[in-house]
Amino acid sequence: MSQTELRIPALGYGAANVGNLFRELTDDEAWAVLDAAWDSGVRYYDTAPHYGLGLSERRLGAFLQTKPRDEFVLSTKAGRLLRPNPEFDGGLDTDNDFFVPNTLQRVWDFSDAGIRSSIEESKERLGLDRIDLVYLHDPERNDLELALESAFPALERLRNEGVIGAIGVGSMVSEALARSVREADLDIIMIAGRYTLLEQPAAADVLPACRERGTGVVAASVFNSGLLAKTEPTRDSRYEYGGVPEDVWDRLQKIVAICRNHDVALPAAAIQFPLRDEVTHAVVLGSSRPEQVRQNAELAAAAIPEAFWLELAAEDLIPA
Repeated sequence: MSQTELRIPALGYGAANVGNLFRELTDDEAWAVLDAAWDSGVRYYDTAPHYGLGLSERRLGAFLQTKPRDEFVLSTKAGRLLRPNPEFDGGLDTDNDFFVPNTLQRVWDFSDAGIRSSIEESKERLGLDRIDLVYLHDPERNDLELALESAFPALERLRNEGVIGAIGVGSMVSEALARSVREADLDIIMIAGRYTLLEQPAAADVLPACRERGTGVVAASVFNSGLLAKTEPTRDSRYEYGGVPEDVWDRLQKIVAICRNHDVALPAAAIQFPLRDEVTHAVVLGSSRPEQVRQNAELAAAAIPEAFWLELAAEDLIPA
């Protein structure tokens, strides 16, 4: 296991929204969101070339250039290169949920040259000369075998050369995360949606692998597509990419009832749950509205009684 020491602040901002995820933001609106995060004490920022075809990196980089470099931790992702789209017809990248012109296309490249190019191009978009952490982004969507053979070794070489500080993988597939941890030399992984208050499949294979290998965890998508973002979820809420399955809804209702019993806000519990495991370094939250960013920071700091967690565990809703 790598001996890289990277201290990641416990609360991070996931910058997909400032890449116009789901809706368009002006530059000023995006800046206001980032300003709210900084003023709320957020000092970890995560982005990716995928987010808005580079727009997230450009906006986040412009903002962070105004801050002392040693006061924040920055991560981005590799695996997809941005290249001119020969079929651009004036449309938007809404097939990927980003409201930006699709003048560029994403091209998978797990080669050594591709990984190096990805990082250098990210640095150019960010306008920063140092990236603290680089995750391989969703490798199973392209070729996990190739990632293990080529992309992860390329990241390891770049870390050894001092080009980047730490390396990892980001995915919402537990099997891909667990295998990556066991077969590559990773510092930090990002678990998206698979270790949340509502469901914890990563607890079965990913977290044990991280403990064995000394690999840290960053938890993302902790609201399960927004299902846990409100104190009182509604039946028409979305889960993943569709409606809420009956068994998931029933489980959620049990959690909500225990929240009521202990006067705990559901989103506060959702934010704080992953951090209860010592292997989890941080929770990353995204938002397109300054007021929501500020509220998330308050929820992250809210007091939650230990009896609440004990009752959830007794009801087999979270690991004991």
